[in-house]
Amino acid sequence: MTIDDSVLAADSAHRASARADDKVGAGDSPDPSASRPEVSRYAAFTDAGRGGNPAGVVLDAAGLDDHARLAIAAEVGYSESAFVEATAEPGAYRVRYFSPLAEVAFCGHATIATAVALADRDGPGILRFDTLVGQIDVETTATPAGTTATLTSVATRTRPSDDAELDAALSALRWEHADLDPTYPVHVAYAGEEHLVVAVRHRARLAALNYDYPALGALMAQRHWITLQLVWAQSPTVFHARDPFPPGGIVEDPATGAAAAAFGGYLRALGLVALPARVTILQGADMGRPSRLLVDLTAGDDRVRVTGTAAPLSE
Repeated sequence: MTIDDSVLAADSAHRASARADDKVGAGDSPDPSASRPEVSRYAAFTDAGRGGNPAGVVLDAAGLDDHARLAIAAEVGYSESAFVEATAEPGAYRVRYFSPLAEVAFCGHATIATAVALADRDGPGILRFDTLVGQIDVETTATPAGTTATLTSVATRTRPSDDAELDAALSALRWEHADLDPTYPVHVAYAGEEHLVVAVRHRARLAALNYDYPALGALMAQRHWITLQLVWAQSPTVFHARDPFPPGGIVEDPATGAAAAAFGGYLRALGLVALPARVTILQGADMGRPSRLLVDLTAGDDRVRVTGTAAPLSE
């Protein structure tokens, strides 16, 4: 199944304008880009074949240094691109992630995209990704709706936000304390990267998000947060989310698997959902890229399973 890539034009203000060529012809000039491997493009966490978060995937990145990887990620212009190196063990890969601005320790949607790209090439099955945050196990499955991938996160943790960081975040978001849903305390949650979790009382407040990009970017750099997980609870197991991503040079991410894993760990740690549970996160609708992330939680396990469908983007 191939997803129409034309909708990406509506999000162009959020992403770098340059795009990398997918393939380089054998007769090309000595341009340095000629030695670069093929870049595949996938949308991860699609919803009924639409939307999702696009990621670049380089399945043969063994010959690329960090400078080349960052240059490719910048040219592709998506929030993250994944760079894959095979190992001697079947099904095991080294995977690193780069935004247009910097390396990212872990990226959920690019993990899903990479796993589906490998399944498209080699068939579905069990994979192991060795990342900067540790081992990520992924299972891919062929379904009538497309190929799905389920990642198992590293161990999650969460802590309450302090007053100073909360006040600074609310100021940058142009929100008030009265906007917050007291059922879901503001926390800093971790599943490979740290994310500030902020829940609001009303869906309209989330839909009207218009934050101060420089101020929020400076705060996130200071606090080492990778995204903000801004949510509204439709029910105890269905949440609408928006995720600002200034550290990656992106105004907003349409689907954020790492944040979904961190949020799942937060819900479990605070006893906000009965276990076992499947939590649905609906993200990206407010920016025209509806996405669906499924989060599975069990008792006695600090890890979180996040499932999504992915498919190649047409050019």
